[in-house]
Amino acid sequence: MSAAFLLICAMCLDAALGEPDWLWSRIRHPAVIIGNGIAWLDKRLNHGTHRRLKGLAVAACLVLTAVAAGKILSVLGPLAEIVICAVLLAQKSLVSHVRNVADGLQNSLQEGRNTVALIVSRDTRDMSEAQVSRSAIESAAENLSDGVIAPAFWFLVGGLPGLLVYKTINTADSMVGYRNEKYLEFGWAAARLDDLLNLIPARLTCLMIVALSGQWMHWPQIVADARRHISPNAGWPEAAMARALNVALAGPRSYDGQVRDLAWVNGDAPRDIGAAEIFRACDMLWNVWGLALGVVSVWVGLSIIF
Repeated sequence: MSAAFLLICAMCLDAALGEPDWLWSRIRHPAVIIGNGIAWLDKRLNHGTHRRLKGLAVAACLVLTAVAAGKILSVLGPLAEIVICAVLLAQKSLVSHVRNVADGLQNSLQEGRNTVALIVSRDTRDMSEAQVSRSAIESAAENLSDGVIAPAFWFLVGGLPGLLVYKTINTADSMVGYRNEKYLEFGWAAARLDDLLNLIPARLTCLMIVALSGQWMHWPQIVADARRHISPNAGWPEAAMARALNVALAGPRSYDGQVRDLAWVNGDAPRDIGAAEIFRACDMLWNVWGLALGVVSVWVGLSIIF
């Protein structure tokens, strides 16, 4: 079976089941296993001298391990590949987490703050309703690329080995890819490799959002906003989502008590937003998923015909 057909099955399985608590409360999620391994390497190697070299060796080790694991698991057959791919996609869980923020906001501002704190790393204690909403939408846009489109892309390119390499490096970046004293050197290789692996998927996500929202006339502004973003990749889906919803995103926010004066994305659009805009973002998440599924399905159909 082709990787494209397996991906279609995996996307549908993930959309139907997501991440059921009854399963992951009994066994460890693959992402947790990967994270535990990275934490072990971090604890034992991220100290002393030559931290960048150690981080580079860790990144290389993670890639080789992921490739080997992918090849071994591929031997189990197509059904196993579908299940593993579905587990490592995050469409349904992403929509659920983002929608929970909107539901929380509709109950109270504090519940909205508590819920968005589960999906963002910035300070949430004193957030306004608009700040909670922007945070949820930004997370939706970024994780649509990181958690859905990028894993699907790398599965198409490299099968299970490609998918596992992406998920492993993406997890490493989320754990050690920070630009602070502890991780600036040790996490450098993982962060740069994650940037490389997300280069194409982030722009594909942006293009799909633009295509679905009909915002082609604003393409120059979307590109400009994306290039002003602190991330070389996250700015692309975020800029497209901001235009699609006609809202302003990003802007100043607080991390660990320190306010960072970041650039606005689509800054002239309304900034006073709420749960309604989050629900619209959730609709866009499913629309992009549907477009991706449709494109892969056409690909499979054409390959059968020709």
